[in-house]
Amino acid sequence: MQPPPRTRRQIPQDPRPQRPLVYERLSDPILVKRAKDGDARALATLCERHAPRVERLAAHLLSDPEDARDAAQEALAKLCLRLRQFRGDSQFATWLHRLVANTCWDVAARQRSRRCEPLLEDERVAGDADPAHQAALAELRHELAVELGSLSHEQASVVVLKDALGFSFVEISERSGMPVGTAKCYAHRARAGLRARLTDDSAA
Repeated sequence: MQPPPRTRRQIPQDPRPQRPLVYERLSDPILVKRAKDGDARALATLCERHAPRVERLAAHLLSDPEDARDAAQEALAKLCLRLRQFRGDSQFATWLHRLVANTCWDVAARQRSRRCEPLLEDERVAGDADPAHQAALAELRHELAVELGSLSHEQASVVVLKDALGFSFVEISERSGMPVGTAKCYAHRARAGLRARLTDDSAA
């Protein structure tokens, strides 16, 4: 007669406690995925991580510190609103870089239009400068702002980045995503159009 088979004693094992998720250690792709899924803390971590970079870039693109702060805040707000549009075709940092550059362009355009308009009625006494010369410059700036507004967004953006902010065509290509040749073509067409319009206005 065989003895009954011995049953192995089950030793109860406590499951390992889950460690709290440290968001600061997560990579950008993971944070982006979680933020798109509705994780508010992941979105906040993305903003906190990249805020210094956004502020530095805005300060580099805009000479006015107040404009740069406004652009940085607006860019971070757009990050929260437009993150779902990020498809992952490029690195998140590259996508954010373009977002900040475009935001800086928008802020600069708004501020330029606001600052150019009052100059026509500015009756403050100039210092050592020639009042007639200052008035002529003010009128030229106003005309230029008006003519820039008549260009396409792409042409106006290239002209401002190249001629006003001093970007190279390679930098413009990196920030806008357009080929270098396209940026040069836009710049040539925009400059020719601006020269023709401003020349016609002065001749009239």
